[in-house]
Amino acid sequence: MDYSKIKISLLLFSGIIALGTLGYVIVDHMTIYDAFYMTIITISTVGFSEIRPLSPGGRAITIFIIVTGISLGTYTLGLLVRIFVEGELQFYLGRRKLRKDIKDLENHYIVCGFGRIGRIICEELAASGIAFVVIEMDADKIEALEKHKFLYLIMDATVEETLHQAGIMAAKGLVTAVRSDANNVFITLTAKGLRPDIFVLSRTSDINNESKLLRAGASRVVAPYQLGGRRMAQVLKTPTVIDFIDTALMNTSLDLAIEEALISPNSELAGKSLLESNIRRDFGIIMIAIKKPSSKMIFNPLPTEKLEGGAVAVVIGKGDEMDRLRHKLE
Repeated sequence: MDYSKIKISLLLFSGIIALGTLGYVIVDHMTIYDAFYMTIITISTVGFSEIRPLSPGGRAITIFIIVTGISLGTYTLGLLVRIFVEGELQFYLGRRKLRKDIKDLENHYIVCGFGRIGRIICEELAASGIAFVVIEMDADKIEALEKHKFLYLIMDATVEETLHQAGIMAAKGLVTAVRSDANNVFITLTAKGLRPDIFVLSRTSDINNESKLLRAGASRVVAPYQLGGRRMAQVLKTPTVIDFIDTALMNTSLDLAIEEALISPNSELAGKSLLESNIRRDFGIIMIAIKKPSSKMIFNPLPTEKLEGGAVAVVIGKGDEMDRLRHKLE
C-alpha cells in the first residue's frame, strides 16, 4: 500500500473543508462556526436545511463542495478501508504462516526469553543455521523478532499449551533465559513435566539458585554474571589465552573452529586408538578432549586413548576438514 496517497487525499480533503468554510464567511457573511457547519452537512450529504438563504455565490460554493468534496471524500474513505482490510489480512496471513512454520519444526531448540541473553543465543543459533523458536511475553519485542526473521510466539512460557505450540514434543532442547530465576524454575518444571528427556539449559541471575534449577530438572545451568566476571579476570591474568580462544571461536574469517563430533559405534575409527586413527595426519585436526559415554571427560588425550563408540570428540581445526572428519566419525 502506498501511504503517500492517503496523506495527499486527506490533505486535499481538509483543504476543501477550509475553502468551503472561508467561502461561506466571505460571500454570505456567515460566522466561522455556521460556515463550517454548512460545509460539513454539504459534504456528508446529510440534507439539513440551509442556515440562511444562500446568494448565487453561496450556491456556487455549495456546488463546488458537493462535486469535489463528495468525490474526494469517497476516494479517501475507500483508501482507509483498503488499508484496514489489507493490514488485517496481512497480519492474519502472517500469523498463520508463522504458526505453520513453527508446527513443521523438528529437532529444534525453544528459547524462552528474548532479552539481552536470549537475543545473543538466538543470533548465534541463527548464524550456525540451527532451527529454533522464541517464546516471549513482551509484545514490544515483535519488531526486533520480525526484523531478524526469527520464529516466535508472544505467549507465556510457563504455560503447557505454549510449550506445546512451540513444538516441545519434537524439540531437541529448551533454553530458559528469562530474568526471573523463579520463572526459570517454573519453565523448567513445566518442560520436564511434558518431556522428561528433553535437554534444558537454564540461566540464573544468582549462582545460589543453581541447585534449585538442577533439582527442578535443568540439565545445565549458566550464570552469565559469574561467567562474565571470570572472563574479565582471565583477560587480566592470561590475555594471550583469551585471544586464542576468541580467535578460534569468534573469528569466522580464519575458518578455524572448536567443535564436537559424535563417534558412532559403526564408524571405522571406533575402537581404534588416537594414534591408529591418524586424525592429525589425515585431517590436520587436533583432538583436545574426549567425553566418554560415562560422561567422564579426558583432556589432552594420549595417543593410546581409545575412540569409543558413543563418545564425543572435542576437536579444533579448519571447517572443511572438520566436516570430513565428522562424516568419518558419524
